Amino acid sequence: MTDLPLTTLTRVRRGAHHQRTDRAALYDVIDTALYATLAIVRDERPVALPVGIGRDGDDLLVHGSTGSDFFRRIAAGTPVSLTITHLMGLKYARSLFDSSMRYRCAVVHAVASVVPPEEKEVALLTLSEHLMPGRSEDVRPMTAREIAATMVLRIPLAEASVKDNAGSLVEVDDDGEDRSVWAGMLPLRVVAGDPVTSPQTMTGTPVPESVCRAARRVDASGTA
Repeated sequence: MTDLPLTTLTRVRRGAHHQRTDRAALYDVIDTALYATLAIVRDERPVALPVGIGRDGDDLLVHGSTGSDFFRRIAAGTPVSLTITHLMGLKYARSLFDSSMRYRCAVVHAVASVVPPEEKEVALLTLSEHLMPGRSEDVRPMTAREIAATMVLRIPLAEASVKDNAGSLVEVDDDGEDRSVWAGMLPLRVVAGDPVTSPQTMTGTPVPESVCRAARRVDASGTA
């Protein structure tokens, strides 16, 4: 799969010049994110929940409880909309009307499928490796009961849109605004704090490299 097709769902109408149609841009938004907002219409009302994510090729993986009504409806074929946003800064223009945000975002429209039991453990390890790289080597293996209690959904990335206004200007020349009013950008980024050891952990147990690795990744990307 190459460029992202423009459909009635994916065509950006406001600020269309900020739309990206290359699949690499979509993957970059996804791969530098740890979570997304997953939305459906349930009983004629919109419902949206945050979910951890991981990409497997041209598909996105999410997981939840097999007892969740939300996930059961998605598994039964309810269409989903999934949104990922990286907020990068606040744009302070010389009027509130022209002030805005600097961000990158992706929106995916799809019907998900359930990962079959024989593929579920590998899918869960893919999710774990994205969220907490290397952590599976530190802890015990998943039990059959834990795997059975977890539903993994595969969301195809066939219909998606990407909007990236990171390079947009705060102001333009000759706009008639008062230049004595401050205008500019307030950059925003996510940083990892110091690891907090559980009080039940044995005294002297070192923080594993997997935790430090996750912290370095967040600090390097500045997003979550």
